[in-house]
Amino acid sequence: VYRETPWSQLTEEQQGFQAAKMAIHAAMVDRMDQEIGRLIQQLRQMDALENTVILFLTDNGASAEIMVRGDGYDASATPGSADAFLCLGPGWSRAANTPFRRQKMWVHEGGIATPFIVHWPAGISSRGELRHAVGHVIDLTPTILTLAGGTWAHQYEGATRPPAPGRDLSGTFDRDVNPDRDFLWWLHQGNRAIRAGDWKLVSAGDGPWELYDLKHDRTENHDLSVENSDKVRDLAQLWSATTAEFVELAKSTGE
Repeated sequence: VYRETPWSQLTEEQQGFQAAKMAIHAAMVDRMDQEIGRLIQQLRQMDALENTVILFLTDNGASAEIMVRGDGYDASATPGSADAFLCLGPGWSRAANTPFRRQKMWVHEGGIATPFIVHWPAGISSRGELRHAVGHVIDLTPTILTLAGGTWAHQYEGATRPPAPGRDLSGTFDRDVNPDRDFLWWLHQGNRAIRAGDWKLVSAGDGPWELYDLKHDRTENHDLSVENSDKVRDLAQLWSATTAEFVELAKSTGE
């Protein structure tokens, strides 16, 4: 369904429409950059910038979906207005996610990878350094709790809460180390993945499992599942066991 059409096969009118969509997307990014600048300037004027923790990350990949939301899509509305509801669509989302495979909704790297920037001059001695730590949005709450001097509440309204699924990332701010975890698990709209160390097992829906060594193949171009069938079996079993565990947890909490 979400297949891009080569630019050369589009009509002149279609090319103009697609070019306008990307121009609107670029304008949105520029507007966001300006507003972040205003926020930082305000913090600077308040003499609070040095000791304010700023965490910045994008959404998990550009989306191939062409959504109809709210009151629907009005083709006569000005592109980029509240009545237009334009999305990037398959072609531009593929370009935006390059060099990673697929888009948001899938759990290949194009659908889950996002840059993560942390700015905190008073608390981070390192400056402008790259970290290779593997994090997840589930790590944000434990990280913020640690920075704020808080703790995870194990009881809430008389009920026992499960342990926090994420890990504190603050230890990676000044050192290029990975947080202490065994694996990360994904299930999104039927698309499945699990990552343990540099090994990642992933599938599109109920399709066959694919296995990648992300240390040497971050773009998931070389499927190693055939020559590593034992690794596929072990990771697939771990994915299934974790899925069953989460299903039981959801049942027990009434979710």
